[in-house]
Amino acid sequence: MMNYNIRGENIEVTPAIREHVEKKISKLERYFTETPNANVHVNLKTYPNTNAKVEVTIPMKNLVLRAEERNPDLYAAVDLITDKLERQIRKHKTKVNRKFREKGEPQDYFAVQADSAVAVEEETDDMQVVRTKQFDLKPMDSEEAVLQMNLLGHSFFIYTDAETNGTNIVYKRSDGKYGLIETN
Repeated sequence: MMNYNIRGENIEVTPAIREHVEKKISKLERYFTETPNANVHVNLKTYPNTNAKVEVTIPMKNLVLRAEERNPDLYAAVDLITDKLERQIRKHKTKVNRKFREKGEPQDYFAVQADSAVAVEEETDDMQVVRTKQFDLKPMDSEEAVLQMNLLGHSFFIYTDAETNGTNIVYKRSDGKYGLIETN
């Protein structure tokens, strides 16, 4: 059974919205081999430009399903996010099956129906690692890391923080600003 935590920012979560969200996301339960007591966190936002943003997070034992969608129509965004989550489940199922074939016992969280097995196999090509790089991490601060990232034309950059000696990552956000991930 899925437990829903539906929150609205700049929008009132009406019974109709709640019912639509629960109806759409509950369709994912068919993929679970044992119906988990999963907590589904749904965050609905509306913006002044009339766009709606829907974020869904389903934390599980060894996996976190998360998707985000923007659309002028809130109901359409919920429909699209369900499709995204379903693709994530299929990709994960394929990955688990591949490991099972290579190593043995699977850690299976989902049951994929037989008719969708062909679609799952087709989706595996985009998960293949096609290039591996190795490099030494240079000690620097976050500002220098952002400059290096921009010089290379990348969307992220990994470096060793000069003060803490920890491995950090700077990345370019979708809003054009920069983010920092610090490791412990």
